[in-house]
Order: sequence, then C-alpha cells, then structure tokens
Amino acid sequence: MSVFTNTDSIPNKHYVGSKKCAECHPDQFKDWEGSHHDKSMQKASRESILAPFDGEVFKSQGVTSTFFQKDGKFYANTEGRDGKNHDFEIIYTFGFTPLQQYIVLFPDGHYQCLRTAYDTVKNKWFDLYPDFKVVHGEWLHWSRGGLNWNTMCSDCHSTNVKKNYNEKDHTYETNYAIINVSCEACHGPGKEHVSKAVIQGDRYENDGTMQMTNLGSKELVDACARCHARRENISLFHTPQGTFLDHYFPQLLRENLYHADGQILDEDYVYGSFTQSKMYHEGVSCKDCHNVHSTKRKFDDNRLCLQCHEGPKFDTPSHHKHTMGTESALCINCHMPGKYYMGNDFRRDHSFRIPRPDLSLKYNSPNVCSGCHKDKNDEWAYENFVKLYGEPKKNHFSDKLAPGITGAEGGNDSLILLAKDTTYPNIARASAVSNLVNYTNVININQVLQFLNDKSPLVKGATADLLFDMKAGTEYYKALLPLLKDEKRAVRVKAFYALSAVPSANIPKEYKAFYDKVRIEFANNLKVTGEFSGGKMKRAQYYISVGKTVSAIKTLEEALILDPINNIVRTSLANLYYQNKQYKKAEEAYKTILEQEPGFGLTNFDYGLLLNEMGRPMDAIVQLKEGLRLLPNNDRIAYNLSLLYFQNKQTNNAFSVLKKQLKKNPENTDLIYLLAYIYQQNKQTNLAKEQVEKLLQLQPNNQQYQQFYQILRSDN
Repeated sequence: MSVFTNTDSIPNKHYVGSKKCAECHPDQFKDWEGSHHDKSMQKASRESILAPFDGEVFKSQGVTSTFFQKDGKFYANTEGRDGKNHDFEIIYTFGFTPLQQYIVLFPDGHYQCLRTAYDTVKNKWFDLYPDFKVVHGEWLHWSRGGLNWNTMCSDCHSTNVKKNYNEKDHTYETNYAIINVSCEACHGPGKEHVSKAVIQGDRYENDGTMQMTNLGSKELVDACARCHARRENISLFHTPQGTFLDHYFPQLLRENLYHADGQILDEDYVYGSFTQSKMYHEGVSCKDCHNVHSTKRKFDDNRLCLQCHEGPKFDTPSHHKHTMGTESALCINCHMPGKYYMGNDFRRDHSFRIPRPDLSLKYNSPNVCSGCHKDKNDEWAYENFVKLYGEPKKNHFSDKLAPGITGAEGGNDSLILLAKDTTYPNIARASAVSNLVNYTNVININQVLQFLNDKSPLVKGATADLLFDMKAGTEYYKALLPLLKDEKRAVRVKAFYALSAVPSANIPKEYKAFYDKVRIEFANNLKVTGEFSGGKMKRAQYYISVGKTVSAIKTLEEALILDPINNIVRTSLANLYYQNKQYKKAEEAYKTILEQEPGFGLTNFDYGLLLNEMGRPMDAIVQLKEGLRLLPNNDRIAYNLSLLYFQNKQTNNAFSVLKKQLKKNPENTDLIYLLAYIYQQNKQTNLAKEQVEKLLQLQPNNQQYQQFYQILRSDN
C-alpha cells in the first residue's frame, strides 16, 4: 500500500494568475470576477476600501477608534498591543460583503485584522464582539493571535500561502502566490497546464494536470472542504496531491462547537453540517446548488430544491403548512436555519434536517418552529408538530448523539450504538467515538478497539485520539500499529500520537519503516500548529507521553506567553510543576487561575492538595471547602476534605462532610470505607461495623472489606 508523504511546498512561480486563465476560460472568469473569492483579499486603495475613512469615530468597550486618510494612505487610530492608541496603516482589505475587515502589518511580520469592521450593507462601523471586553494583553485582542491573518485567515483567503513562522522569536515572513482566492486556489498551479495548452493548441486534451476536473460528488465536497471546514491542520503545506484528510481533519460534533443534536453552534464553515445530511450521502455536492465560480445560489426560491424534489409533493401548503409565496414557504427556512456570525454575516446550517422540537425539549437544542414564531415556546412547537405531522420519527443520528453529548442516562451506550451503525453519516459516527472521552471510566475498551478497523477514516482517527486520551496506547499498541500504514495522513498522524508512550524499540520490524515516516509527518503536524497555545499543549502532551517532563513544562510556559489567560494550559502546567516538586511555581499558577477564573472548583481542589503537600493543612482545608461549595456533588473533593479534617483533629467536621455527601451518593464505597475507618479510629467500633456491612452488601467478595470486618469483630 502506497503512503502519501509529500511535504514540499509549491513555488509561487508555478502560478500564472487568473487573467491568464481568462484567455481560454472567459465564461468561468466572468462568473468568478467580483465574487467573494475574487474579493477575499485586496491591497488597500480607494477602490478596494468600502468604508469612508473620513474621520469617523467609533467607540466600543472603552476603546475609541478613529478612521482617516493621510498622504493617500488609510489609517486607524486605535488601541495597540501596549494598551495605548496608535496610528495603524491599513495594508489590505478583507472581504467585501456583508462586512469588510481591514488588515494592519506589525514589524514582526504579523498581519492583524482590526476588531472594528465595516458593515457594507448598512454603511456603518461595528464591533465584531460588542459584548465582550478584551484586554490588550489577551490572545483575543485584535493585535494578537485571535485576529492574526497569517495563521487564522491567510490559508483560505489567498492562494498558495506559506506562513513561514519562526517559533524562536514568534515572527512571520508569510508570502503567497496570488493575493485572493484565484482560479488556481481551487484548480492548482497552472504553469504546466498552460504550457501544454500553448504547445498542443487544438490538440490539447485534459490529462488530469489540473485539480477539480471530473470529480465525483464526495471528491468535490472534499476539495471545497479545504477552506469550508472547521478543521485542524495536519500537513506542513497544502498541495494538490492527496485528499482533504491528507492535509486536514475536521472538527467533530462536540460540545461548544455544535448543539447536542449536531446543529451548528459555533462557525462550522459548512462541511461539518453538510456531511451530516442525506443530501451529501445521496450524491448532492456544492455545485448542485451553487455556481462554483460565482459561489451564488442557482436559484433564490424553491426551484433550488425542486431540482431534485417533486414540486407537487413538497412545494405545497399540504407539506409546509404555510402560505405560498411567503418567506415561511421557502424550503431553506425550515430545513436550513442559520445564525449570524461576525456580527452581521448570516450563514445557514447545511445539515438539511427535519425540525425536531421534541429534541429541543429534551436537550435545549434550537428548532425552526419556535425560532421563527418568537412568541411561542418549544412546548407549543412540539404540540403543533404532532398535530400537523404526527410524532417525530426517531431515526436520526441525533437521537443517539444528543444523550451521549449531554451525559443523559445511558449516554455511553447510545454513543456506542451510533458509532457501530454504518447507516448513519461517518461524521456522526466519528463524533460518537470522540464523545466517549466523557465516559472513559465506564466504557469497555474492546468496544473502542473495534473502531480501529472501521472503513471510515474519520472513525479511525477519532478512535486513535480517544485511545490517547484514555492512555491506552501502551497496553493496546498492537491494535494501533496497522494505522501507521493507513492511506490517509491524518489517520497515520493520530495513530502515531496515540502510540507516543510506546518506546520505539518496541515497534515490530514490519512496521518500523512506516513508523519512521509517520514520525516526520507527526513532527510537521506539531510544527504547523506551533503558534497556537493549543498546538503547544498537544506538543507538551506528547513530551509527557515520552517522559520528557522538562520539555513539557517549557512548552506549556511558551504556550502561556502566546495566550496568558488560557487556564486549560495553566492548569496542566500547574499540575506538572506539582508533580515535579516545583511547589512555589505550582502555587503561583493555581493562584493566577483562581484570580482569572474564580468559581472553578477543581482548581481549588488541586490547589488544596498542593498546600497540604507543602505542609499547610489549614490553608488546604480552606481551598477544599471552597471546591466542595462550588462542586457539591464531587465525591472526590468531599473524600479528601473529610480525610484532611480527620488528620488535623477535626473529627466532627469529617463526620459531617461524609454523612452529608453519602446522602447524595449512598453507594460510594470510598466514602463509606473512610467513614468506617474514622469510626474505628474514634473507638466507635459498632458504628464502623455498620458501615463495613454496607460495603459487604455492595461488594460481598471484596477481600479488603472482609478483612476489615474481621478486624472490627476481633476489636469487640
């Protein structure tokens, strides 16, 4: 089996430019010219800049910005990295409707998108995050990582971008072949194609040199997904060679990105929702609804859907229950609801689903019925749906995904059933596997291992990630080894990551060559995400797996320089400091987390354990008490607080915490055992026996409980 290993970038000189393409393809060029792709990025000029820049003043979140012209150039006076206002020259425009952003160049090669954008429909300035205060030192400040063009935007808004990021000094020397999304952004470099066409003239026949010719529906969707997907980068450079999964892996349906039933929540850029749909699985692709060169819809009314669906059956009040010719009678308004992103940009959910108000009642997911009828609620929507259509059919993958994501009873079993069922979309099945990370204490490892042999690369990749999170790669590494030969680079890289705790000497000879090749691919995967705190976090986790704790600490410290308020990173760093006996640094890290995010009880818990280790039990008790107040159902905190009370001669407090917690979870054997132990130490043998008898009822064959009971009997 061949393994795709190309990591070379394409020289910019291999790109000929869209005007050259227009010489032979005038109709396609005419459609493309003036499109969102054409206007994705432009050099700043009076022609390209749509905002007045005539001295307008805009205030938001305590920041005053002024937009003006000077000496033929365009400037914004606004808050910079130091928290003070400066004049920033506009270098590029970004997009053109319904909003246009403006890009500034910093001396370190960082191109930054201003937080204040221009609404080109209403002709006014607006704040992209009007309800969100961002301090100038934060990653989300416009001058830092969150609105950095080099890494957040350029790959999809220009052609043949090379970031050229230098991790040592956090600088860029980014360049591109063509400023916008040109013909060659989709079709690949045209130098060879043009050369052959010129030489062969009328004898020229398409030899497959150019991308996106004669593609099947799924291949076309994958080609568009490169930019129209929420995804992680896998390869160092994107090239026409290989497929989507050789360069990227899509973000799966997880909490905070999608609603529990799979509807869009955060931006998904279409791929993540469209691949959930029956349309996708029936062979519908982007070109069936959109002109691929202008990106416009083919029709703005129900003719769009009637290309495939029978009009007399669907385009009628007997189906949609609304007055013909109204907005409510449009197919897309019931089956493709949407959301506003970036302030004013309305984007539709492409999963083409039937409204399910019953799921809204269960899982608080949106539905178009109450979404349109603002004066009604989900109960009304459900009752009327049943009256009009009958009970909703519970045959959609969301009926299994939603309970798993929300932690409903039987959620883990529901996810396993979804992952196994190949009649459901692969992205839903892979998402089911991914969400099993919330059930690692109850799932059967053999149920997980079976998915390594799935036909879907999405499922295999998600399974490899899950095994890493479960720290199961060492024990079950033989099951992962075949994935090092997988056709898709994303799967191979994820398998290598899952195998990271396995010494290379343990890799069998027949896999050694593949292992060594994928090691390079994995290194490139870490490199391409090196300017993200999340990428640094992944690198640190790899170092931890291979036993390089010092390197892991250094990497997490670097991550916090990039994003000082990322407390997921800081928590990992604090825990590593703790394990490495760097107690003072650990304490400072925990204190910083509590200052930045008060109310996160697990931090109080971790900090309390550290304080006890440092010989400060009274301070530890304060933190554990606060942790239990914030997380009253956390038995582990209650256990440690009770033990700490007992060890510090506050036995009554220990009893109080244990008894209160056992009312909430009367079958927690750790709590019962500790209560019995404290009774024994307090010379209350009969009460101790009562607790051990409860333990033996729960686990009659437990030898530790049996021995404890015998000791208590002998004490009498």
